Amino acid sequence: MDSLFTSTMTVALAEIGDKTQLLALLLSIKFHNKTAIVIGILVATLINHGLSAWLGLYIGNILSTDVTNWILGGSFIAVGLWLLIPDKDEEVSGRFDKYGAFLATFILFFLAEIGDKTQIATVLLAAQYQSLWLVTAGTTLGMLIANMPIVFFGNRVMQKLPVKVVHLVAAALFCLIGISILFW
Repeated sequence: MDSLFTSTMTVALAEIGDKTQLLALLLSIKFHNKTAIVIGILVATLINHGLSAWLGLYIGNILSTDVTNWILGGSFIAVGLWLLIPDKDEEVSGRFDKYGAFLATFILFFLAEIGDKTQIATVLLAAQYQSLWLVTAGTTLGMLIANMPIVFFGNRVMQKLPVKVVHLVAAALFCLIGISILFW
């Protein structure tokens, strides 16, 4: 259960103010079917993070425990520091709008997650906990916790969140996990 809780909390915190959260806001403005947007986020995240967790399991299994611990510890600290760098706003193409809320959300979220902090965190968490299902479930739940309020309540939520404070907390959490892997 530690893997589920840690995966959920780290991704939920890391997602605050992330480009995919801004994408959720944009999609909620473009489309009226909020449920289709949430299901698109869910399916895209399950597939993307499932593949990422599988990669993390593979990496964790082929490396020795000592090497894995150094790589994981350093990587968690690196992701923690990466969280302190604000995302750049990216132009979101409207070319997928014609496919409707679900498909547009699925495609855009899946693509936006490739190489994103939360995808890398999923790889690291799976390598650390060696649990495909719990890490995938936790990171997906964390993604939904961070994005569902944005889809349904939009700008009101974004204006009330202390994004800088949340980023600092998430960065500290990732760094603490990295340090604990290295020294405990």
